[in-house]
Amino acid sequence: MRKSIYAILLLCMICLFTACGKETDNPEMLDETTNKVPNETSNEVSNESQNETPNEFKNETQLPMDEQSTADSDIEKTEKDALIDPAGQTIETRILPPSGYVRPEAETGSLLEYLRTFPVKEDGSPVLLYDGSEKWNQNAHAAVLKLPIENADLQQCADSIMRMYAEYFLDTGQEDRISFHFTNGFEAPYTKWRDGYRIKVDGNQVSWVQSAGYDDSYETFVKYMRIIFTYAGTLSMDAEAESITAAELQPGDVFLKGGSPGHVVMVVDLCENEQGQKAFLLAQGYMPAQEFHILKNPASETDPWYYEDEIKYPFSTPEYVFEERSLQRLNY
Repeated sequence: MRKSIYAILLLCMICLFTACGKETDNPEMLDETTNKVPNETSNEVSNESQNETPNEFKNETQLPMDEQSTADSDIEKTEKDALIDPAGQTIETRILPPSGYVRPEAETGSLLEYLRTFPVKEDGSPVLLYDGSEKWNQNAHAAVLKLPIENADLQQCADSIMRMYAEYFLDTGQEDRISFHFTNGFEAPYTKWRDGYRIKVDGNQVSWVQSAGYDDSYETFVKYMRIIFTYAGTLSMDAEAESITAAELQPGDVFLKGGSPGHVVMVVDLCENEQGQKAFLLAQGYMPAQEFHILKNPASETDPWYYEDEIKYPFSTPEYVFEERSLQRLNY
């Protein structure tokens, strides 16, 4: 009897131990009510934390890369649009002053007034060569001026600037100021040409010969300028100029390197901020002979203005680099 009782007790203990062991060994049984095992629950919480928690701290204005690129392009376009008015018909109305700068008032009849109101071609126009073909580099200019150009390879860099000065003097009744030197030093005033004298060139010897009557027509003026283009250039221009500082800069001044070849660009407009610091526009002709055009500033994709504090040497423009003492004033 006693042995039977012991056997029954032993059998009960074995059953109890086995049941406990199954519950411990099968972790899935711990989460039957949710049909998820603890590991799955832990992973889900971890993934949700990784996906959701950082978003709470993200900048809500951040854009995907492609949208950000588009936004940057829109900003650049907006900045450019703020300075370039495609509807503008003159330098002043086409290229607007940068933020914080204003154009000083131009005196009636001044070179500044003449330049500011000088007509420009339609926005986006290419720079054309003397023969009507397009210049190879169409990425250097912000606008093309309607300065006449001859149908020969004559009106290059210095020639374009002499043409601009001569057109200004002619337009404002200052014909007696139209006078340029040949490279050999010979002075050729327009008034003598207008009065019927013509220039005779014999080697390095140059002289006047009267062979026509008085003629103040524009056609005669153009013939005179073609002679100037032939025998004058950056070397003769350099002899007609004097160095100035950036603080003295004004419209009509030039960055000039006399040589064969040399190069020259002209200040065609200017504005100032409240501190008196200047911003200016540059224009050039070039080789081969081509239309006079306002240059971009290589330091900016959207702003064609150059700034006084940028005048450090070497001084870079889109197609030429000028060395120290190149900023000069022409004695015309």
